[in-house]
Amino acid sequence: MGNSNGGFSEAGLRRLREVLERHVESGKIPGLVALVGRGEETHVEALGTMRHDGGAPMRRDTIFRMASTSKPVAMAAAMVLLDECRLRLDDLVEPWLPELADRQVLKRIDSPLDDTVPARRPITVRDLLTSTFGLGMDMTALGTPIMGAIFERGLTPDLPEPMPGPDEWMRRLGELPLMHQPGERWQYQISHDVLSVLVARVTGQSFEEFLRERIFDPLGMTDTGFHVPADKIDRLPTLYAPDPQSGEFHVWDEAEGGRWSKPPAFQGSGGGLVSTADDYHAYFRMLLNHGTHGGERILSRPAVELMTTNRLTPEQQAARHAMATNNVHLSFGQGQHGGWGFGMAVRTYRGDYAPTGQFGWDGGAGTSTYADPHNQLVGILLTQVGMSVPNSARLIHDFWTTLYQAIDD
Repeated sequence: MGNSNGGFSEAGLRRLREVLERHVESGKIPGLVALVGRGEETHVEALGTMRHDGGAPMRRDTIFRMASTSKPVAMAAAMVLLDECRLRLDDLVEPWLPELADRQVLKRIDSPLDDTVPARRPITVRDLLTSTFGLGMDMTALGTPIMGAIFERGLTPDLPEPMPGPDEWMRRLGELPLMHQPGERWQYQISHDVLSVLVARVTGQSFEEFLRERIFDPLGMTDTGFHVPADKIDRLPTLYAPDPQSGEFHVWDEAEGGRWSKPPAFQGSGGGLVSTADDYHAYFRMLLNHGTHGGERILSRPAVELMTTNRLTPEQQAARHAMATNNVHLSFGQGQHGGWGFGMAVRTYRGDYAPTGQFGWDGGAGTSTYADPHNQLVGILLTQVGMSVPNSARLIHDFWTTLYQAIDD
């Protein structure tokens, strides 16, 4: 074919590399790994270094803290249980999660914690899968008593103190009222960590054991888990959170002795995974293949369709859209164009270069992972520069803009 490379033009891939290099050479992104896959063709760029001040070069097998891009992958554990009828979409979660029985709901988002009404109905599995069970990280509600209580109890990741073990975490969560009625409003983050506990209690295995047995091992995702073992720790870069004012590179997490150097007390589906570009490529390629990998079925076709198509009502979409566009940096994301499935954004309208139907998510550590059924395309862009400044968001934006121009049919 000469000028074409499995559906990417050579000139387009060259431009993609030049755009990525420009970000690394600017000094704002120490290093990155980018993977683009289409059909049988895979193209990888590993640029820059593992540390802001140099050090070893980034490599194709560099292990990254995947942050919120953990959500679409960890969600597969719950889908296996749906496929096997060990969970049902409209089952109540109370038998497994008694901490969430008999909920009270705040009268207003800024109410004191005791200014509540009873929940209209119990919480279901579906509410957790769609992130609508009634609690979440709402950046438009910072400063309210309920958000204060969530932070104080250590219920979210990325705080100085790690999250407690699953049972203690659930106990603390169960002391809080809901922010919204079950099923009413899409809210970020907390439902994914509740799902980690649910899966472990249903299966009688740790969340990681179940994921490894049913998802990671069958897909050959040998470098994916909730921590990096000592013999691989040299493949984990430093994670930075640059100062929003000065831009100075503050270390958020060091590899040796850091948060991911030992097994965590809480295996969190919301943001706990470490992985590589190739491991993530295997997972998203499986979703594009309707649930199969190398002739083996991992998830049923309808399970994949449920995950990767929009599950939100127009009203819920509107609230999610407002949250995205009213938060700087977030509006750079591929996932800010409409809907949400299970564990991932699903594009319902065309707001930039990617078509509708694209699914995946971005992570606050500077990670971006999406697949596009229309073009049979997977794109993965991994850095370890936190979204405290927009640098990695701008890089991710430029990656997708340039990648879509490189498609050559």
